[in-house]
Amino acid sequence: MKITVINGTEKHGVTYRMKEIFLKPFRDNAEITEYYLPKDGPGFCTGCTTCFRGNQDQCKDAPTVQKIEKSLFEADLLVFTSPAYVFHTTGAMKVLLDHFGYRWMPHRPAKELFGKRAVIITQCLGGGGKSTAKDIKDSLSWWGISSIRVVSFKLMSEIDWDRIDEKKKESFKKKLNAAAGKMRTIDYNKPAHTNLAVKAKFYAVRMLQTGLGKQNPDYTDYKYWKENGWIGKERPWKCAPD
Repeated sequence: MKITVINGTEKHGVTYRMKEIFLKPFRDNAEITEYYLPKDGPGFCTGCTTCFRGNQDQCKDAPTVQKIEKSLFEADLLVFTSPAYVFHTTGAMKVLLDHFGYRWMPHRPAKELFGKRAVIITQCLGGGGKSTAKDIKDSLSWWGISSIRVVSFKLMSEIDWDRIDEKKKESFKKKLNAAAGKMRTIDYNKPAHTNLAVKAKFYAVRMLQTGLGKQNPDYTDYKYWKENGWIGKERPWKCAPD
């Protein structure tokens, strides 16, 4: 089993501890690749639109982005972690997600991501956990991922792990161990189910691409969809159970 972890911060704080608790049951039997942002991530997206025009290899951050993309493609389980920064994910996580804009459904989604499973771990002092998870979940869903589990925590009074009440720590551990337990029982030889929400996005974009293709058969995204057979009868989730 392969797990790719995208850490939204380099800090070894509360979010890091929670992620470690979640990963502990997997460490003996899984190959785990971790990226810590911003250290292991790309620089800011400049909005040059190179990737959207089909030249993602020419992006100034292409080597970094493609390395992470390869890890995402090869992994059985994707784990994204982020504390809430002003009710949203960290700037470093947003920078990474921006670089994968060309993998959104309206452009050139990767068939390798359909059927993937993902876990998002977030924590906040009082509020913002849901909106932080949503920042990440929006991208994953538009990449074609349906199986997304969110594990979010409200610390309420303390952001220093060593000062958090032991009873509260135990409740964190219980919730994280339960999530890990469910993810461990999955048969990763079978892709995850592709839900109606993701399929609806696909078919809506398919109509869009069909129309764009009639106007301009050389349009980059239309050609990509056509080459994959998606304008016809092929579907990126065809190996996933219906």
